[in-house]
Amino acid sequence: MLHNKNLILILYTVIITNFYILHAHSKIIVSIKPIGFIVAAIADDIIPVEVLIPDGVSEHNYVLRPSDIRRIKNANLIVWNGPEIEFFLAKLASELPAEKKLIITNISALKSLFLKTEDKKEKNNTINYHTSILNCCNNNLMNINTHIWMSPEIAKQSAIAIHKKLLEILPNYKIKLDINLKHFEELLNTVDKYIEEQLTVVRNKGYFVFHDAYSYFEKHYHLSPLGYFTINPDIQPGLKHLYQIRKQLIKKKAICIFTEPQFTPSIINAVSRGIKINKAILDPLGININLSKDSYTKFLLQLSNQYKSCLLKD
Repeated sequence: MLHNKNLILILYTVIITNFYILHAHSKIIVSIKPIGFIVAAIADDIIPVEVLIPDGVSEHNYVLRPSDIRRIKNANLIVWNGPEIEFFLAKLASELPAEKKLIITNISALKSLFLKTEDKKEKNNTINYHTSILNCCNNNLMNINTHIWMSPEIAKQSAIAIHKKLLEILPNYKIKLDINLKHFEELLNTVDKYIEEQLTVVRNKGYFVFHDAYSYFEKHYHLSPLGYFTINPDIQPGLKHLYQIRKQLIKKKAICIFTEPQFTPSIINAVSRGIKINKAILDPLGININLSKDSYTKFLLQLSNQYKSCLLKD
């Protein structure tokens, strides 16, 4: 009897020790916070998830620091959007073994869900800016709208791929991974239907956004954007483009102009000077939302509330 008790105690100690070893030395690195929302849902209570780019810092011009490189190399897995979107990670990620990385744009189920960018001239300027530094990218994917986390459908397919990848590296956690994926899918379906109902009243309200980050969300929920100031915050929009926006503002075609928390868009104030127009903030990165199993749906709900609160104003 005593022998059995000792054996049980030893087995329990081994299990607990292995659990703490896993959590002490394992982690997943994600490139940006919105991708972290999805990964955190699937990895909840299994393995920690850390975001590479700090809150309030743009992914458009980020440069890896030595500490970033160490974190990535020491991680069990890095999940990122791909070199066509996150140029700063391309070289380092290419040196990592396949089992240590998951590239969202390589997920086959997503290919038919990508949207093309509309402003070809400005997109070409963006491409030339980055490929002059690093010739890394698939030209076909260079033409997509890069803010793919804005699509609930892409998020759902990404979660399935993340679940599959984590099963490969953490097969002993299959039951918990399955539970996490089911929770994510069911909650996303519920929230998706709720948001669709909430945004019905503002579907025909025109507005401008600071940069072209919201096309997936707008298409999914049938919103009516009039345009954006720039496709890339690092590139100054042309005067002709700004003049066309001002003309529409004067004609009262827009209810609202949306800015973003991580940029100081003085150009918006200049274009709208002397015109009565509502202004509000859209947060495309969810900088005030902590990673959790429900953070992606919180992100979608926050975004929908930001749209609705401004577009319902007179």
